[in-house]
Amino acid sequence: MAPAATTPVVTLRPTGAVRRRQRVEQVVKAGLLGTASVSVLTTVLIVFSLLQPTVEFFREVSVGAFFGGTDWAPNFQPASFGVWPIVGGTLVVTGIAVLVAVPCGLGVAFYLSEYARPRVRRVLKPVLELLAGIPTVVFGFFALTFVNPKLVDRFWPIGDVSTFSALGAGLVMGVMIVPIMTSLSEDAMSAVPESLRQAGVALGATRREVSTKVVFPAALSGIVAATVLAVSRAIGETMIALLAAGNRPNLSANPGEDMQTMTAYIGSTALGDIATQTIQYKTIFAVGALLFAVTFVLNIASARVVRRFRQAYE
Repeated sequence: MAPAATTPVVTLRPTGAVRRRQRVEQVVKAGLLGTASVSVLTTVLIVFSLLQPTVEFFREVSVGAFFGGTDWAPNFQPASFGVWPIVGGTLVVTGIAVLVAVPCGLGVAFYLSEYARPRVRRVLKPVLELLAGIPTVVFGFFALTFVNPKLVDRFWPIGDVSTFSALGAGLVMGVMIVPIMTSLSEDAMSAVPESLRQAGVALGATRREVSTKVVFPAALSGIVAATVLAVSRAIGETMIALLAAGNRPNLSANPGEDMQTMTAYIGSTALGDIATQTIQYKTIFAVGALLFAVTFVLNIASARVVRRFRQAYE
C-alpha cells in the first residue's frame, strides 16, 4: 500500500506593512499606558507630599483637638486648631453653589438634549461652555464688586451683610460650574438611544414625560457623575472663596456672613509669611490632607453609584 500523502504546512508571515502597523500599535499602546500612569503617579506623589507634614502636625496637635474644636486660630496665641469653622464655611459655600448649578445645569441640559433644534444646540452649547474658560479670579472680582454689594446686601433679609459673604461666593461659584454640569449631563442624555424616546412617544407620553421618566433614569449614572464632578470642583475652588467669601473662620448657618473655606485658608496662609517647619505652616498640609480625603471619598461614592445605575444599550 502506498503511504498516505501529507499536506504541506504553510506558514504565513506578516508582510512589511503589517509589521509596521503592529509596531505602531505597540507604540500607541505604550504611550496610552504611560499617559494613564502619569495620573496615578501624580496622585501618589500628592499623597506622599501631604503625608509627612500631616503626620508631624498630628504629633503636636491631637486628632480630638483638630476635629473636636470649634475655634480655628492657628496663627494667634494661644493657638487653637478646631477645624470645623473652615469646614463649615466650605460646606456652606459649596452647598449654595450646588443649589445653583444642579437645577440650572440640568435644565439647560434637558433643553439642549430634548427641546432645542440642532442649529440652536450648535450655537448655544459652545457659548455656554465659554463660561468654563473665564479665569476664576474674574468670577471672584465679579462676586466682590457686584454680587455682594448689589444683590446680597440689598436683598438678603437676615442681618447686615459685610463686604464679603458666603452667599455671594456660592452664587457666583454655582454660575461657574454650570457649564460642567450642563455639558456632562447633556452628553449623558444624548447617549440615550432614540428608540427609548420613540417608545415613550408611541405609548402616549408627552415630551416632558419622556424627558423626566425615560431619558433622565436612563442617563442617571452620567448625571450623578456630572454632579459629583461639579461638587468636587466647587469644594476645590480657591480664588472665588478667597476674594468674595472672606477670610474669617466663622462657624455660622447664616450665609450672609463672611466665612473662610479650607481652600481660602490654604491660599491665604501659603504666601510665604509663615516660617517653614512651624506648626502654623504644617496646618496647611493638614487642611490639604482633609480636603484631599473629602474629594477622594466623593469620587469613590460616585463610582459606586455610577456602577449601580449604569445601563448598557446595544
